Amino acid sequence: MDFKARYGPWAIVAGASEGTGRSFARGIAARGVGVLMLANGGPLEEEAASVARDFGVEAIAAKVDLARPEAIDQIIAVVGTREVGLYVSNAGTDYFGKEFLDGELAGWLDMIAVNTSTMVKAAHHFGGLMRGRGRGGLLMVNSGACYMGGGRLAIYTACKGFQLNFCQSLWTELRPHGVDVLSLVLGKTDTPNYHALQRKKGMPSSTNIASPDDVAEQGLESLALGPVQHAGLADDDKGMFTWSGAEMRERVLAMDAAIAQGFGKA
Repeated sequence: MDFKARYGPWAIVAGASEGTGRSFARGIAARGVGVLMLANGGPLEEEAASVARDFGVEAIAAKVDLARPEAIDQIIAVVGTREVGLYVSNAGTDYFGKEFLDGELAGWLDMIAVNTSTMVKAAHHFGGLMRGRGRGGLLMVNSGACYMGGGRLAIYTACKGFQLNFCQSLWTELRPHGVDVLSLVLGKTDTPNYHALQRKKGMPSSTNIASPDDVAEQGLESLALGPVQHAGLADDDKGMFTWSGAEMRERVLAMDAAIAQGFGKA
């Protein structure tokens, strides 16, 4: 099954106005799939017009604040009767770079909502429709911060760890139904948010960082592999991580089999 047949005719990209989200939207459109581009700011309208002009597909811009409880209702309203075969959860950076107690609680709760609550609501709604059709994909853009906590990253690492485990579990549940799930783990990537956070921390930006176009292309090409892929690494290459994507896939399958056999029950 080709990309459009498996993941079309429409895709949603959350956090699509710049950086990797912009690259995902363009990569999806280049494959002939219409794109609903969501963001809470940035040059969203201009980017949607550019996608439509450059690739000859429909591209719709919708301003949605993914931190708000009503975000999922707004997304569903924008979709209307369109059939969504791919949901890309790209929003969810660390905007603060502060120690937990030095930040405002409201800001941390907004970060949790963008990274977890709205993502879960979208996965439940669109994943359910995909399961019913027997095809589709959910792609969650993650970070190497998912593997371990660290200073000034308490909420961010917690959210990304949640995403990692959520995607692994969802992958095992949806793969028998023809729905692909992928947590794409990024390292340092050349995005406006990365550079803004480095400036806020008073630190220089790295010069050896990934291209957002390369990251998005790898995510779209490896979506069917699941449940975890590391940006810039082959499926069987673990790089700096403990396990490669291939090794992690086998571990998740082993855990799933153990759970099916009653692992952890008294």
